[in-house]
Amino acid sequence: MKNSTAPAAPAPLPAGLRRYLYFTAAVTGAVVMIVEILGAKMLSPYVGTSHFVWTAQIAVTLVALSCGYYAGGWLVTRSPRPTRLYWAVLLAAVYLTANIPLCEPVAYWCLDLSRDGSLAVGTLLASALLFFVPLALLAMVGPFFVHVLTSTVAGVGGNVGRLTAVSTLGSFVGTILIGYFTIPYLPNSLTMFLTALLLMLICAGYLFGWGRPSSAPGLVALVALAGAGLGWFGMRSDRFHHPSYVELFCGNSNFGRLQVLTVTNSTERFYLNDFLWQNTYDSASGQSLSMFTYALHDFARAYTTNIADVLCIGMGVGVVPMEFARAGVQVDVVEINPAVVPVAIKYFGLKPEQLNITIGDGRYFVNRTQKKYDAVVLDAFLGDSNPSHLMTREAFAGVRHILRPGGVLVINCFGKFEADKDYFTASLDKTLRAVFPSVVIHAALHGNTFFIAGDVPELKLLRTPDLERIHPAVRSQVASAFDTLRATNPRHGRVLTDDFNPVDFFDADNCEATRRALAFSMKPRQLAP
Repeated sequence: MKNSTAPAAPAPLPAGLRRYLYFTAAVTGAVVMIVEILGAKMLSPYVGTSHFVWTAQIAVTLVALSCGYYAGGWLVTRSPRPTRLYWAVLLAAVYLTANIPLCEPVAYWCLDLSRDGSLAVGTLLASALLFFVPLALLAMVGPFFVHVLTSTVAGVGGNVGRLTAVSTLGSFVGTILIGYFTIPYLPNSLTMFLTALLLMLICAGYLFGWGRPSSAPGLVALVALAGAGLGWFGMRSDRFHHPSYVELFCGNSNFGRLQVLTVTNSTERFYLNDFLWQNTYDSASGQSLSMFTYALHDFARAYTTNIADVLCIGMGVGVVPMEFARAGVQVDVVEINPAVVPVAIKYFGLKPEQLNITIGDGRYFVNRTQKKYDAVVLDAFLGDSNPSHLMTREAFAGVRHILRPGGVLVINCFGKFEADKDYFTASLDKTLRAVFPSVVIHAALHGNTFFIAGDVPELKLLRTPDLERIHPAVRSQVASAFDTLRATNPRHGRVLTDDFNPVDFFDADNCEATRRALAFSMKPRQLAP
């Protein structure tokens, strides 16, 4: 009978090293969530924030995690030394620093590559090129550490559970950190740089504390310094440069990058949100240079007999609410992005003491308020994305409930009327008609479409706009908008409800065309004065 010798159990890890491995799992779990969310934010100026963008980012993240889990299991069965894993994490950190200067050229290259195809394809490709590798490298941590921390088969379940719990808790912390603290207050490039720097410090802590001499501490320091230098260069170059424009302000927010530009030797100012030219302003006269701001105010006054109380859903930079306030109207404003308010005060003449401003979601405000209004102005559209929860049958029913008899809802949006591009416009018309007895549509140049809905059997123009108070640059455009009535095809579109609202999908081509035009209009070599 042959004697069999049981394999010797691996030597237990030092307690300090075990704790450090768990700490690493928590940090990498946090970084995975930070990169997933921050990646979409970094790409949003070029590809927008539609559900296609988030779908691409989530899809790339999931595929990267799957590949990383497999690679981590494969690597640890061949060499369970943590040193190799920490080198992989260090490589992920360097890759993230490289993304800072590479994000813009990669995004434009992918948009060029998919110019004749779907923006979703370009988004998917850009996300994969920028974030697949670092996410996959970080995903190797879980299966690798399970093997390293397990000394007996009986301990596998406990180690898997603890590591998964610790990593998930780290993901929770990372999500809270990125969503509530870094995005609102720090540039995306700085957040990515600090995230990569944290990974470098984690790697240095292990390699200098427990790594073997062969770990080459000098090489580790050199790689980390090279990555830090690359990231620092990226942050320095992540600034707006153009010979004919001056950037007065640039700041991050939960709802995109905010910019204020001015033309050299001019009083014109431009407000941009993720490259969307959202408003223009003459700082000398204190007047808007955007036609839609006058149209929103004047359509509300033209279709109702008297306006004493107005609700503005979406503040912009405060031009429309201030128009009402100067006329002695009580104005309530609901704005979802708090970062806009100080920008509007400093650069666009907003006087918040003349308004009642609420920071929050417009739908929530409408559902909660007990106040009645003579007009509700809805201007929460960004051009390449629509606030779908604000334009369902249920949402409009809430608006009608807070309108006084004879009151009107005025909506500014971007709509098309061609047979193959009118799903959004036709659906919005049908949805409004499912709630209000009367709806009229005015169209303007450059794609602005105005819906006016009321509870009277037939809406009629009760007064014409005072063109003399409108800036001369857009006076003719406002007059044209009042003169141009449009109708949608009743066979197209559908009534949008909270339960079924596919407008983001069926209007994707129009939104993609808008976002692509915006992105390329801001491409440095194509920016025209």
